[in-house]
Amino acid sequence: MIACAQREKENDVPLTTANYDHEIVVDGLNIPWGMTFLPNGDLLVTEKTGELIRFDGQKKAMITGVPQVYVRGQGGLLDIALHPDYKNNGWLYLTYASDDGEEKGGHTALMRAKLENNTLVEKEVLYKASPNTTKGQHFGSRIVFDNKGYLYFSIGERGARDVNPQDITRDGGKIYRLNDDGSIPKDNPFYDQADAKKAIYSYGHRNPQGMDKHPESGKIWLHEHGPRGGDEINIVEKGENYGWPVITYGINYSGTEITDQTSKPGMQQPIYYWIPSIAPSGMTFVTSSKYPQLQGNLLVGSLKFEYLEHVVLKGQQVTKREKLLEGIGRVRSVIQGPDGFVYVGVEGTGIVKLIPKK
Repeated sequence: MIACAQREKENDVPLTTANYDHEIVVDGLNIPWGMTFLPNGDLLVTEKTGELIRFDGQKKAMITGVPQVYVRGQGGLLDIALHPDYKNNGWLYLTYASDDGEEKGGHTALMRAKLENNTLVEKEVLYKASPNTTKGQHFGSRIVFDNKGYLYFSIGERGARDVNPQDITRDGGKIYRLNDDGSIPKDNPFYDQADAKKAIYSYGHRNPQGMDKHPESGKIWLHEHGPRGGDEINIVEKGENYGWPVITYGINYSGTEITDQTSKPGMQQPIYYWIPSIAPSGMTFVTSSKYPQLQGNLLVGSLKFEYLEHVVLKGQQVTKREKLLEGIGRVRSVIQGPDGFVYVGVEGTGIVKLIPKK
């Protein structure tokens, strides 16, 4: 229990508060899990319960043709992203919990579709994890394209920490990389390994619910939920093992120890870990000149403590943390819009715009 007590201490980067304003852009939303802007400025928002909403600046419209969603626990309609060449090809991508398959329950799926007159058409399921389970934990899931056009998406370990994350023959606890049409790149790290899930790009993850591309390096960064303590920021590298649950800075929710190891050869260390856990969801790099104090850094939503966290970076080192929008509610998603403003999805409120301090 001594080790557990030590891990319950605060991490070594203090948390301060900065004053920012906000205005509600889209109201009346329950759990706005993901969002993205269309080229014409309309905003698409996923509701965890399975609705896809389009907001044109004045009114909301429901998108029809959304896939059937398995809503259980943390599962539902999750992230949404546009193809980098959306203006020409019209493809958008969704992750969601799906009950397709022979087993009871559900697992995370990735679909692409096109939007025509507020209806999803030409729908194609590009990946469906298996086997289904009735557990309600850890579906992931975020979607990011890299500079070469590869699609990355995350799936949590589905509450099966001792089975899925360290086994590359099983789905769950992984970051996956696909071509934009769902085919698997032949240079994926386990493509030629017998019995492996060939779409896996990295493994040993717990439940990644924030992911973005670094604006300079092009690397894919993510954060993931730890248990009690030990939420992590990681940089995704080809074929690497991120350790869960063999190594962790967290402990069980009951206060008992998961492992006495926080590092091990062949397993990646996080860029940063939060103690106590903030329950992170959503993540974006700020590049906009509208926020000089935030530019070049990360914004991360906190579900547990109900604020937006400004994570100040120097290279790959976290040097400072600030609470923005303190007390606003459970922050589920955050993106930087094409207009340079930051938009934040708040449970029970809707989408708010972050207003720079004067």
